[in-house]
Amino acid sequence: MIVYGTRILTDVDLPLDLSHHTAARYDVELVTTVPAILKNSITYGFPFSQAHGREVYLYSDREFNGSHRGQPWCYEVKDVVRFYWVGGEPMIFFELDEKGNVNLMSFWFIHLLLPLYFTLEERYNFLHAGAVDVDDKPVLFMAPSMGGKSTMTDYFIRQGHSLVSDDKVATFLQDGKYMAVGSHPHHRPYRKFEELGYHVNNFTEDFKPIHAFYVLKQTKIDAEFMIEEIRGFEKFNTLLPNNLYMFSYLKLKRLKYLSQMLNSIRFFCVRLPWDMERLGEVYREICEHSKGVK
Repeated sequence: MIVYGTRILTDVDLPLDLSHHTAARYDVELVTTVPAILKNSITYGFPFSQAHGREVYLYSDREFNGSHRGQPWCYEVKDVVRFYWVGGEPMIFFELDEKGNVNLMSFWFIHLLLPLYFTLEERYNFLHAGAVDVDDKPVLFMAPSMGGKSTMTDYFIRQGHSLVSDDKVATFLQDGKYMAVGSHPHHRPYRKFEELGYHVNNFTEDFKPIHAFYVLKQTKIDAEFMIEEIRGFEKFNTLLPNNLYMFSYLKLKRLKYLSQMLNSIRFFCVRLPWDMERLGEVYREICEHSKGVK
């Protein structure tokens, strides 16, 4: 199976319908038995986040100020699962806890552990966005929480557009172009804890240059629909909050990456009348607008 452009090699029977035919840049092995020497090397940890109703912790052998080759890591979802790996090595180990099972492990591995792992390994830069192909070109939708990003992504999928990513878009720079990486063929239009969502048959198969960003802003139901270009520093203010895992040690490198991205990809504000009956109108206008973006 291939997730985030990475071939996952494992003998674990994951209860997921994942792609085996999309492009891959890396290989990672998922293993059930954690070496004792790796577990014993973990001596330092801290609460990392609250996610999906769970407490999440990150551990290593030192205070967190970077990620180095040979550094041990542990990502713990309290009472559910712990993942272990060593920096620079393409192997992830896991062990289930008292409330864990393969279904939950699969969700946490695909949806949250891998994006963190790829960030710490500095393979991808992640953006919080939904993404679909329009005329075979990735366009990204950004919005605040409950701002319509998932609804818009879902509508495009149901019109036959390929899904690129439901929620976290992995990006990388190649030959001066910022490429979007397909995540996995699932979409959650209505957020439920610890679910990947429904399976999407039409899923992007290759890495493609990002075509445009559309930032969704809700307006009154009877307001006029508008698409306006975002320019100057406002572009940076728009993109920065949607940048995932802005660790302090990555900050300078990440800011340079985002600044260069802003100079090569156009941003547009979509003033969106919040009326489900007008989604068809919004869809057609964005598709037509995207054709004219150079």
